[in-house]
Amino acid sequence: MSPVLSYPHLSRVSSRIVCKTSNSGGQRIGQVTVKVNGGEFGLSSQRFSYQDPFVMEVSPQRGPMAGGTTLTISGRNLLTGRPSDIAITVGGVPCVISSEVQQGSVVCVTGSSNSTGDHRVTFHYGNSLRHLYDSAYRYTPNPNVTQAVPAKSFLSGGRLVYVSGHNLDVVQDPRMLVTITPYQAPTRRRKRRRRTGDMEGVTDDQVLLNPGVVQEVDCSGTSTCSAKQYTERCEVNSSSLILCRGPAVGPSVRGSQVDVSFLLDNLRFPFSAISPHGAFSYELNPKLYPLNRLEPLKPYRYNPGSFIQLEGEDLDLAITKEEVVVLVGEGLCAVKTLTRNHLYCEPPSQQPLPGPPSGGRKREGTDTLPEFTVHIGNLNFSLGRVQYDTLSPSTFPLEAQVGVGVGASIVALIVLIIVLIYRRKSKQALRDYKKVQIQLENLETSVRDRCKKEFTDLMTEMMDMSSDLVGSGIPFLDYRRYAERIFFPGHRESPLRRDLDVQECRRATVEQGLVQLSNLLNSKLFLTKFIHTLESQRTFSPRDRAYVASLLTVALHGKLEYFTDILKTLLNDLVEQYVAKNPKLMLRRTETVVEKLLTNWMSICLYAFLRDSAGESLYMLFRAIKHQVDKGPVDAVTGKAKYTLNDNRLLREDVEYKTLTLNVLMQGGGVNETQPLPSKVLDIDTITQVKEKLLDQVYKGTSFSHRPHTDSLDLEWRAGVAGHLILSDEDLTSVVQGNWKRLNTLQHYKVPDGATVALVPRHSKHIHHDNHDYLAGEKTPMLEDADEGGVRLWHLVKASEEPELPKHRRGSVRERERAKAIPEIYLTRLLSMKGTLQKFVDDLFTVILSTSRPVPLAVKYFFDLLDDQAQHHGITDPETIHIWKTNSLPLRFWINIVKNPQFIFDVQPSDHVDAVLTVISQTFMDSCTTAEHKLGRDSPINKLLYARDIPRYKQMVERYYADIRQTISASDQEMNSALAELSRNYSGELNYLVALHELYKYINKYYDQIIGALEEDTTAQKMQLGYRLQQIAAAVENKVTDL
Repeated sequence: MSPVLSYPHLSRVSSRIVCKTSNSGGQRIGQVTVKVNGGEFGLSSQRFSYQDPFVMEVSPQRGPMAGGTTLTISGRNLLTGRPSDIAITVGGVPCVISSEVQQGSVVCVTGSSNSTGDHRVTFHYGNSLRHLYDSAYRYTPNPNVTQAVPAKSFLSGGRLVYVSGHNLDVVQDPRMLVTITPYQAPTRRRKRRRRTGDMEGVTDDQVLLNPGVVQEVDCSGTSTCSAKQYTERCEVNSSSLILCRGPAVGPSVRGSQVDVSFLLDNLRFPFSAISPHGAFSYELNPKLYPLNRLEPLKPYRYNPGSFIQLEGEDLDLAITKEEVVVLVGEGLCAVKTLTRNHLYCEPPSQQPLPGPPSGGRKREGTDTLPEFTVHIGNLNFSLGRVQYDTLSPSTFPLEAQVGVGVGASIVALIVLIIVLIYRRKSKQALRDYKKVQIQLENLETSVRDRCKKEFTDLMTEMMDMSSDLVGSGIPFLDYRRYAERIFFPGHRESPLRRDLDVQECRRATVEQGLVQLSNLLNSKLFLTKFIHTLESQRTFSPRDRAYVASLLTVALHGKLEYFTDILKTLLNDLVEQYVAKNPKLMLRRTETVVEKLLTNWMSICLYAFLRDSAGESLYMLFRAIKHQVDKGPVDAVTGKAKYTLNDNRLLREDVEYKTLTLNVLMQGGGVNETQPLPSKVLDIDTITQVKEKLLDQVYKGTSFSHRPHTDSLDLEWRAGVAGHLILSDEDLTSVVQGNWKRLNTLQHYKVPDGATVALVPRHSKHIHHDNHDYLAGEKTPMLEDADEGGVRLWHLVKASEEPELPKHRRGSVRERERAKAIPEIYLTRLLSMKGTLQKFVDDLFTVILSTSRPVPLAVKYFFDLLDDQAQHHGITDPETIHIWKTNSLPLRFWINIVKNPQFIFDVQPSDHVDAVLTVISQTFMDSCTTAEHKLGRDSPINKLLYARDIPRYKQMVERYYADIRQTISASDQEMNSALAELSRNYSGELNYLVALHELYKYINKYYDQIIGALEEDTTAQKMQLGYRLQQIAAAVENKVTDL
């Protein structure tokens, strides 16, 4: 045996000797001999061996510089000496032993190193060293995470998160860590348990001061930490990708701060720092309803070739259709569309096998049918069993054949065949509708990113416009012009702007007669007789009825209480008339005087609501449409635009264009010419279009009526000191091919980006432009045929290249095929425009249909009046009352205002803006109807665009009507008080004498019939109404009467 060196100070007398072994020269084994002074010695009962540890292998052989890699080192005789004296280093960096040392292996965790490359693994046995010679451990560059998507998950977790980066394959233990901290909870610390089981909640409120290094958490004291942690182990897919499943969290996350990190051994990467979508968030778990909601235990009958539609809530908040797995038994149901409330999938064409039974029980009866299951992350929904419908015609029951005669059997068989055909057709129509809806929803999904960018640009523009409006304000019309445009739409000039068309010598007499007529109109009997008599005349056209109603509105404007009383009386007569026929048709059109009176009454009463509440949203929608349409090319001849909602106004050709920024100088009008204003136009804009856009930008704070007209200005291109060129739509340089002449554009003149132009007054004495104040009807684009010998003008597309079917053939097969075959790119343009404007449309509909602020008194009063009329005539059908309310407010007032913003604002909508507003108006009208809109292949594209939104708008309308009905009734006294105030405020705004003179023209035209009607009524005779009318006729027109 080898001698040893003893340590007396560590030894105990008679019980312990501590010594240090010396070199043995080789492996030996034997008893320990202790020799004491005096020659006595003793032998140990145990045998002591000298071993030579040998390090054979390390696994893995590489890991990141940050450390944290768990190494398994194998060899022989590794447990030599005391375990506490054994240490391991890798290139001089300690590797902390994390398990009990075995003879053949040991496990340790690497520390962080300052350098990369191969490093030697060394065992330290006191002063003795043993090295791994055959191979080395390599420190690699640290893994780096560059991106993590997606950024949302349901509370149940399980959504696959893709973590991208570099050197990710060196990570040994990747984990996704979610820390939930209540917002108002105090910060307390407790030591965190490392690497607990998957999905385990651990109390912790770790704060990372140095991102990248995992720091231990210390929850001091005995209190429980307020934060919770949830971890989920990830899977390394490649050197550039790690796949993680989002951890499931508790419902407390809704009121807490959520911090998500990725733990890559010793490195930590916060999600918010690497995600393009910001911080990670959790959404409430989705809900899915059974296939058979009414009878969940019954199998769902599926017709092969169609889709299965699922209904639920919050389905697409934190998942995409590609991530949802839907199974029918063992077969896959391919998900086609996923929306907030619907999931559409296409099952296998043949009924799949049912799959293994759940719970190990034996299948019986209907259990042989496949189960319909939906897997969304960690959520699994079992929604019922599916039975494929073979649609085989059922044979006629044998009992019935025996019980009835041959003739009855034939009749019954015919009925059965009709039912089967109807059923098959109905199912086919439903499948067609669902397919169209799925195609639309897929298209909407595909253009969603484009819509986001377009919407962001539009909102930036709208914010700039809002800041401009702070100074200038929204260009509302004053009450007089508002009333004239509502009362007399389509008139180039308001009849109230004219003076009395009488000789000066007779003016006083005529005015006196008109005052007498005003007094006569105060007779309710005369006024009702007058209106009914006119309406009974065949030559009294609908246009005359509307005109007379507006003249009466102006004449009675100073007595709105009386006007309202007349309206109620005439309305009562109208209700009695329609109740006897079809009450649902009442107020549908403007075919009677009372219907136009109602339109005018609503307009008078809601003017203040327009200015104070709804006007801002409508103006923002109008400006958003105008800005969006003007961003793309618009054909000046056909009026068709690239960006629109109206497929009839869609420019279907792909026209190349680019945006130019011109520096605009303006002469006159108080504008400083020395400071050019940068303005954006398109290089393919006609010169008139350029002038309109420049005027919009130069005079953006000025209302339309106070701007110079485009016809009064020339566009002058200035290049250098002497280079001034007047640009125009047509000149000697215009390109002419055959009988086609192309309108000039900036591209034609080769005007470069950044060019300087000036708007200068036109010197021609023959400037002609229309007064647009009262052009409220349909506007027409530039005429196709010029005056020059049949030469036809064109701008972007020649009219003959876009054939339009005539109206009488729009329902033909060819037209329907054309509607079905609309190229997807054009539909994408419509959807992109729709998505960009969606917020502004929603804002307008919300403010119109909101009861959060007080509902206008007139609306409540009139709706109560309709409810009373329905009750009085025994009408209990809620659909009829709903139609009455819709026809009296949305159809009669709001559609008119939305489609014609020039009625309330000092603006002039262009044809292409008007086309977009028409679609939005029709959408609002469809939302107010009770009928279900079943869409199919032949449905107009405009209706398909808002097919998903109309049900939501319908709910808003129904809630609006219900909320109004539940509010406190408006009394006649309150209404009369409000009407009297309106009469006082606007008494001098309208020229009632001119209105009375125009009204007298109808009295003169039907003078004999009116006199006859008054003479036949005994009450009118007693009141001498005919005599008074004769006096008025004598004064106004020197009419010879029987006086």
